[in-house]
Amino acid sequence: MMKIDLNGKCILVTGSAGFIGSNLVLRLFKELNEGTIVGLDNLNDYYDPTLKEYRLNKLKIESSKLKVNFIFVKGDLADKALIDKLFEEYKFDIVVNLAAQAGVRYSIENPDAYIMSNMIGFYNILEACRHSQSAIENGKLKIDNYKGVQHLVYASSSSVYGGNKKVPFSTDDMVDNPVSLYAATKKSNELMAHCYSKLYNIPSTGLRFFTVYGPAGRPDMAYFGFTNKLLKGDTIQIYNYGNCRRDFTYVDDIVEGVFRVMQKAPAKQTGEDGLPIPPYAVYNIGGGQPENLLDFVNILQEELVRAGVLPKDYDFDAHKKLVPMQPGDVPTTYADATALERDFGFTPKITLREGLRKFAEWYAEYYNKSIVES
Repeated sequence: MMKIDLNGKCILVTGSAGFIGSNLVLRLFKELNEGTIVGLDNLNDYYDPTLKEYRLNKLKIESSKLKVNFIFVKGDLADKALIDKLFEEYKFDIVVNLAAQAGVRYSIENPDAYIMSNMIGFYNILEACRHSQSAIENGKLKIDNYKGVQHLVYASSSSVYGGNKKVPFSTDDMVDNPVSLYAATKKSNELMAHCYSKLYNIPSTGLRFFTVYGPAGRPDMAYFGFTNKLLKGDTIQIYNYGNCRRDFTYVDDIVEGVFRVMQKAPAKQTGEDGLPIPPYAVYNIGGGQPENLLDFVNILQEELVRAGVLPKDYDFDAHKKLVPMQPGDVPTTYADATALERDFGFTPKITLREGLRKFAEWYAEYYNKSIVES
């Protein structure tokens, strides 16, 4: 692997007002003494934009205290002219592509959004990385110490494992049977990145995230949606009659994994055909401890009561309904993250109760529901 010192680098983080992206930028603020971080986000209304503005404002406040230069650009990955302009202006050393149209069920309702963001948008990033490399190789771009994009890190998803019955899911498994368009676009990202790594020697690492959760997360995720519904007195639906198992991964663990991966790029090597051996890798980031959905709901409700979001006498049983599996969902997602531990010395460690406690406390503060008990 090629080690990369992130200090002094120019880093692009797409989806920087998103859940994982904003937390990654905050982590970079803490770790870097110098450099530039460019955040790109279209601030769309897939979910409440005020939550994205909340995250972005937090970034702007924190960046004002630091030496790192933070620049936010409101724009869309699918806007090729904008992407090309950003790469030309800022000469990125590291690119972290976290922007995507998320959600499995929404991909059934609105497929166009997934093609534009996850396919066209990612293609634009790959092309911009390619041209930054070729401009240097052809002598068209001569800047001291600039080597083009040294590492492209991008978000894949555990959904690429589709209907695989073997668990835990390993990156060595075949992933040719997606059960949603969202999953298909993420697998396509991996294939496209492999192609560009092979043809243009662009070091790239894909990260398959497993059910990310935490404070200021996406409202369409189960834990957030359940909380909103319970607060309104609505009934929550628990899929597959509560028999779903998920490898819930707290957002700080995800960010730790991304941060470590950013600093080690797959090494460039030449094969017997004279072409690059693709400097390409894919890793799972998951806790490796699948939790039953019913247990998850029980812990969530306990922490919501503790935080004062819900009253102590709340009748949970009256607000639960067990329902069948939904189209596009799979019963179990469970990561084999041994490769991540082997290569980067890291395995997610934050427990589900600890993570849901932090979420409940944030929810109470953000929506001003109560003062958390000490």
